[in-house]
Amino acid sequence: MKRIGLLGCGAIGTEIAIAIDTGKIPAKLTHVFDFSKDSSELLVSKLKNKPVITENVGLLAASPVDLIVEAASQDAVRDNALSVLQNRKDLMIMSVGALLDESIFDIIIEGCKDFNKHVYLPTGAIAGLDAVRAVKDELDFLVLVTTKHPKSLKGAKFFETSKINPDEISRIMVLFEGTAQEAVKLFPANINVAALLSLAGLGSTKTRVKIVADPNTDKNTHEIEAQGKFGKFSIKVENVPSLTNPKTSRLAILSAIECLRKICGGEIQIGT
Repeated sequence: MKRIGLLGCGAIGTEIAIAIDTGKIPAKLTHVFDFSKDSSELLVSKLKNKPVITENVGLLAASPVDLIVEAASQDAVRDNALSVLQNRKDLMIMSVGALLDESIFDIIIEGCKDFNKHVYLPTGAIAGLDAVRAVKDELDFLVLVTTKHPKSLKGAKFFETSKINPDEISRIMVLFEGTAQEAVKLFPANINVAALLSLAGLGSTKTRVKIVADPNTDKNTHEIEAQGKFGKFSIKVENVPSLTNPKTSRLAILSAIECLRKICGGEIQIGT
């Protein structure tokens, strides 16, 4: 049974921890860390099997675990991914936007090779990554349109330099149109799906992204359009936001749980 370490004890981390604790994921959660010790303690209080709360990320990386799940932030990935790999631990990354920094991506790729470890990226709040990966060499066009309620976008770096106040949005409004690389910088906690899509397909500078605020929606909606020599397809996913964190779709949490269950289980592998 794999031993799991958890970096980040917020909404996603808590759901993953509970899935392990209840046996949905055939693994054992042995160590956790969050930059807020209160969050770590709150999480542990909800679990029947109590993991150790480490004092810092370095101790988490050095702990006797097989895999560390990052559910914290892009900064946590940038600052700690290599250390995890150097400590001979596999890594599952939720804050995928960090990988659109080419220097970070290259460091992680080299770390995997140098230390013979694996990095896993769950599908997140979209569908169709298998198809995008399968046709990536024949893709000419790849677009993501994401629509969320303004409250789900609050706190994004975009609003620091924009005249738009998310609390005052009263109609459907296009906030951003540009590349996936630009999108994950301006909306780092909201648009990890753009990073995943670009990594699977055309890359961060050729994958186009549109972000729309809709005050009348209660869903996080992602629409993908892909076209090329293979033909074309379109996919629309309407996600229910997480009750504990509206920035995160429920599907993203379920995807993380399923990815971890697949890693830890010995069952038939479905999908490419």
